Order: sequence, then structure tokens, then C-alpha cells
Amino acid sequence: MKAVIETGGKQYYVEEGTVLYVEKLDSEAGSKVKFDKVLMANGVVGTPTLTNAYVEGEVVKNGKGKKIIVYKYNQKKNYRRKQGHRQPYTKVEIKKIVVK
Repeated sequence: MKAVIETGGKQYYVEEGTVLYVEKLDSEAGSKVKFDKVLMANGVVGTPTLTNAYVEGEVVKNGKGKKIIVYKYNQKKNYRRKQGHRQPYTKVEIKKIVVK
């Protein structure tokens, strides 16, 4: 079974066994998570979501992505700002998709 879920303002196309990197969730590694915002499941499209469907997953780990450099610069004005950023993420493995 396949589904489209929404979490962290983004949409993900998932199947059972899929591993996702989503925006950071407040869950420990090894805990279960439940995604209620199911936009599509098994070819049935919700308006905007399906009320009788959810997706269960397990948190594999929490971490941070690779560092990116944010550099601001104005020519001829001696204005330079350098800043680094690492985006936090949660790695989730999809266990099952339930449609009632």
C-alpha cells in the first residue's frame, strides 16, 4: 500500500519500509510516531485529508544535516557577514499504513 503524508510543511510519498528524513520531531529514538495528515492512500484522494487513515512509523535517530554557509555581502560598503547553519532532522522508518 502507498500513501502521501504531510509533516513539517512538506509532503512525502511513502510505502511500508520507506526511510524518511523529516523536519525534527519531538520524539526519542526507538519511539513510535503517528502521522494523521494522510493526503492520499491506496489511490483514494482526500479533501484535503483522509479522516479514516493514518501512517505509523518508528524514529530511527535524530540528527543534524551538513553545514551550509550563509554569506551576506554588499559591494563597496565594507559589509560582510558569514554564518553557518545545520538543519535538525528526524530519521523515520514507515512501519504500516492503515486505512479503515
